[in-house]
Amino acid sequence: MKDKYCIFHVQGGIGKHIAATAVARCIKNNHPDRKLIVVCVYTEIFLNVSFVDRVYQLGNTNYFYQNYIQDKDSLIFHHEPYFTTDHIHKKLPLIQNWCKMYGLEYKNEKPELKFNKLQKNISKQVWCKDKKPVMVIHTNGGIMSTDAKSYSWTRDMPEDLAQKIINHYKNKYTIYQITKINSPKLRGANHIFATPEQSLTLMELFSILLHSNKRVLIDSCMQHAAAALRIPSTVLWNGTSPKVFGYDMHDNICTEVPYDFKLPGSYLFDFDFDGVEIEYPYGENEDLYDYDRIIESIEKQ
Repeated sequence: MKDKYCIFHVQGGIGKHIAATAVARCIKNNHPDRKLIVVCVYTEIFLNVSFVDRVYQLGNTNYFYQNYIQDKDSLIFHHEPYFTTDHIHKKLPLIQNWCKMYGLEYKNEKPELKFNKLQKNISKQVWCKDKKPVMVIHTNGGIMSTDAKSYSWTRDMPEDLAQKIINHYKNKYTIYQITKINSPKLRGANHIFATPEQSLTLMELFSILLHSNKRVLIDSCMQHAAAALRIPSTVLWNGTSPKVFGYDMHDNICTEVPYDFKLPGSYLFDFDFDGVEIEYPYGENEDLYDYDRIIESIEKQ
C-alpha cells in the first residue's frame, strides 16, 4: 500500500509558525491516514511535534518533487491566510480562518510546542541561575535583523511604559527583556535577542517561559509560544487585534485606536506590522495604556 501525504507549506514570522502548529494538527485530524510533511522557515518549531512526520527547510527540499509529488497521492496546503476576506475584515481568528481556507473541519485545535527531556534540563540551567523568580517582558518584536526598525508602534511596547514596569518589579524578580538587538536596552533587565548574535536556538528562547513567574508580552512570537505552552500571560495590543492574532487564555489589554484620521499608506489592512510613522494615531502626550490595569493583570498571574 502506497503512502499518502499532506504537504503543509508555511511562510512568515516565528509567531505565525507557532500558530501554524494548530493548523498542522487540524490537517492531521482531518486526514489521519496521511503522513504530514511540513515545509517551513523555522523547522525547529515542528521537529518535536509528534503528528508531523517530516520537516523540511524552505529552500532545502532536495528530491522533494520525486519523493512526495510525482505519481504520489498527496494533498497540497499552500495558501496565504492573510489575504482572505475573513482575515482582512477581522471576522475570524487567524488559526480558525486558516483551517477554513483549506476546507478543514476545525475542532478548536491550539498551537503546540514540545520540549524533550534534554531541552528542559538545559533550559533550567540557562534560566534558573538566580534565586529570584523570573519575569519576562517582551518589548520589541517582529523581524530581528539588525537593519529592522528599532521600534514599531503598531506592536512594540512603548519604552517609557516598559521601563516603568521593570522599575516596579526589578528588586523582586530577575527580569529578562526580549527585544531586537538595535532596540533600547532597558535598565534593570537582562537583554535577550532572538538573533544569531545571542547564540540561542528558538526552543531555548521559548523555554524561558517554562521557568517564568510573570510575563508581559506583545503581539509577537512569545505570546504565541506562551499560548502553545498553556501559560497565561499579560499581552499588550496596539495596532493589531487579539481577536485575530490573540488567545483567550491571555489577559489581552488593548489601546483605543482612534479611526477618525486618514490612512494614506494602507491598502488591505489598517496598520502595517512595521508601524508606518505617518499613520501614528495618538496625541503627543497621550498614554496608550492604563498602567494600573497592567500591574493588576501582572499581579494576578
